[in-house]
Amino acid sequence: MEAHEIAEHIHHSPHEHGHRDAPPDGLRKFAGIYLGVVAMLLAIATLGGGAATKELLSANIHASDTYAYYQAKYLRQVQYQTAADLLEAGFGAGNDKAQALIKHYRELAARYESEPATANGKKELLALAKHWEARRDEAAARNPNFEFAEALLQIAIVLGSVSIVASSRRLLGVSAMLALCGVALTANGFLLLVPLPHG
Repeated sequence: MEAHEIAEHIHHSPHEHGHRDAPPDGLRKFAGIYLGVVAMLLAIATLGGGAATKELLSANIHASDTYAYYQAKYLRQVQYQTAADLLEAGFGAGNDKAQALIKHYRELAARYESEPATANGKKELLALAKHWEARRDEAAARNPNFEFAEALLQIAIVLGSVSIVASSRRLLGVSAMLALCGVALTANGFLLLVPLPHG
């Protein structure tokens, strides 16, 4: 139920049921303000969940691409090392041209291991891939918090709306408890104070 639908429902409910069955003005006004606040909190939880999902997908793609680049570097490095080993085994130390080529291949293989200047060496790429993995895992840990928070806040809004029609302070209290749990989960989604199990 959207915020404007809730407001409409609150506005029309006394006229639909007659003044005798309408909830007391104090309860109705409080519930109206309360539902507006919960709707705002739901919007915040939804935004947080959307941001966490985008971060999860983006970081996962970056980690995948970086590992693929690392793998390509590794294969090229092995090719150069193998070529140098074959030349060394075939020509030994007697051929200057072969020795120059062996040295060149070994330098290329070493450069593929680490390139601090360009950050394109295997060592740098592996560190970058692990960085993206860490961001992906953090986003994955945030996601369930926002999902549970959204569900609880939506239920809280429904119960709060029903409490107005039923003139039930008890239902409004249950709604408030669910809303508080939703707020706690939303905060945990942003701060990650308590880890929740996630797939």
